[in-house]
Amino acid sequence: MPLTPLDIHNKEFSKGFRGYDEDEVNEFLDQVIKDYEMVIREKKELEEKLRDLNERIGHFNTIEGTLNKSIIVAQEAAEEVKRNAQKEAKLIIKEAEKNADRIVNESLSKARKIALEIEDLKKQSKVFRTRFKMLIEAQLDLLNNDDWDHLLEYELDSSELKSAKEEDTFA
Repeated sequence: MPLTPLDIHNKEFSKGFRGYDEDEVNEFLDQVIKDYEMVIREKKELEEKLRDLNERIGHFNTIEGTLNKSIIVAQEAAEEVKRNAQKEAKLIIKEAEKNADRIVNESLSKARKIALEIEDLKKQSKVFRTRFKMLIEAQLDLLNNDDWDHLLEYELDSSELKSAKEEDTFA
């Protein structure tokens, strides 16, 4: 067990013939006691500081551990978000390609239908043109017919028409 300042203070030396000067020894012991008390106080202060610093280090170690865990969780969450975003992007692209294929197929189908309708309309227009031409030719034949000339040859007197009309009214 280490000496305490009280042990030094209470220490008594046996007196011998031609021994040391008692006052000098007591002064020296008083100085040793003061220095020893100061060293013990400094030691206690340093131990308290050390304990405080160890507590702070423990606290910071806890914070560091928490931060490391938080960083790991954040990285995992970021990876998960990234994976989900990639999956969603692939689904969106797949859906867009599917819709694009559907739209292209519908457009091709409509284009074919329109092309068929155009061909049908061309045929109908040819038939209409042929019939219209035949109608016009028939009308021209009627106009070119000699019967028109015969009509112009007829001359009726308007007085004959009046008398024929009066006869019809009396009868």
